Amino acid sequence: MILDPQEMIEAEGHLIGGGVNPEDLMDEAGLGIANAISQFFRKPGTLVVFVGHGHNGGDALVAARHLKARGWMTELKFATTINQLKSLTSKKLHEFEKQPASSNKLQDSGQKLPLIIIDGLLGIGASGSLRTGYLEAAMEINSLRDNFNAVTFSLDIPSGLDGVSGKAYEEAVQADFTLTIAHPKTGLLRDHAINHVGRLALINLPNLYPLPGQGDHEAFLVNPFTLDGIMNKTAHDTHKGMNGHIGIIGGNMGMVGASVLSGIAALKGGAGLVTIIAREDTYPLIASMAPPEIMVVPVKSYIEVTEISFDVIAIGPGLGKGEWDNEVLELLVSDIRPLIIDADALNLLARNNPLELQNAPGTRLLTPHPGEMKRLDPEGNGTRRERAESFAKKTSSTVLLKGARTIIASNSATQPSAYNSTGNPGMSSAGVGDTLTGLCAALVGRGINIFDAACLGSWINGRAAEIAIFNGKESIQSLTASDLPKQYGKCFDDLEKSAF
Repeated sequence: MILDPQEMIEAEGHLIGGGVNPEDLMDEAGLGIANAISQFFRKPGTLVVFVGHGHNGGDALVAARHLKARGWMTELKFATTINQLKSLTSKKLHEFEKQPASSNKLQDSGQKLPLIIIDGLLGIGASGSLRTGYLEAAMEINSLRDNFNAVTFSLDIPSGLDGVSGKAYEEAVQADFTLTIAHPKTGLLRDHAINHVGRLALINLPNLYPLPGQGDHEAFLVNPFTLDGIMNKTAHDTHKGMNGHIGIIGGNMGMVGASVLSGIAALKGGAGLVTIIAREDTYPLIASMAPPEIMVVPVKSYIEVTEISFDVIAIGPGLGKGEWDNEVLELLVSDIRPLIIDADALNLLARNNPLELQNAPGTRLLTPHPGEMKRLDPEGNGTRRERAESFAKKTSSTVLLKGARTIIASNSATQPSAYNSTGNPGMSSAGVGDTLTGLCAALVGRGINIFDAACLGSWINGRAAEIAIFNGKESIQSLTASDLPKQYGKCFDDLEKSAF
């Protein structure tokens, strides 16, 4: 559920009015913030904490105390004088000062350490332009990020961003991560806010829940808490036939790697069997590239696929266009099995009539990027969420609209739409969509419904990109699609541990 800031303030006030100590909420939020930062940066470095006068600053000080104890070198910067701090924030400052610094041998190792900024200037109660003191502090945060490669974590909302409209006021903080407390706020999910919000992570406060009648019940943020229960425990007597046989159609001349990437992602996503369907001219190339766990079957016509006992079919990675177009189109609209439709299969639909999917006998997941979405639905307008929801209804399908904040929408009137929370700019490279297609196919093959598979698949693919960079040896510049499936195992583990 998504709340606007005033609803969040009212819900928190109701909880405190019922006897909950606000200090307990602050301590819980601050610990969650520290844990989130530690997840992304496992080795301590330098921490610069910008503190406002209110409780947002108190949250920042609690997090800073925990990180100081874990070996981070910490520096505080205040937007106001210390005697202007609210009483609870002032108390948390004293607790921070009493916390002894932990020895950190890494500081003397010569190893390059992260420079992290905590934006604890303003919370969701603030509105309008940044005032004196806060304006200069926000400018300094952005300068450190731009000029010294600092990574900024904003608490609850980037300072200077409107919590309802997502409007960024002058010098609003540009966060790499926004750690939103208890529930995502409306302004954080606006299309135009993405470059200020960055990666959105939820700090779970299970006791802080909406009041009756509050919130946008038609959408939610995909995170480990909303994904809880989707993955069933695997029985000890499970065999490969119970984990789904995935067929992949694509990989035509010049693009054979796309089908192999998709197949590898399906394998690492838990598929029991994976088969790439190759036309006879590309069969030798695909067979030579595919790992030994993937089967490659040559066909004269894609219509032959109707006779192969696949549980799920992924169509599109490296498909191209040619004399096979009509064969593929027939599969898209007539096959009784669940289909994951991507890339050139989407373009094929766009060249014909996507609305023919309305009468398809099996479930369909469409995974367009913005350009493909425009070709599929040239008359569509509105926000990314509105476009995905509209096209899902037009085609009686599930739509996964890729992008910096991926949207998943269903044609079901009772299914809220979903915003994915994971990922980074390193994913803006060739083949990443192919891995997502194979992964989603594998999850459907394991018995997960197609909407939940889209949510889980987008979360895992994005989380894999994060792990490859933060815990691996890659960077935003060097990340490739091949790096992602290698991290899926850690992603499944993170899901069980309710990582951020």
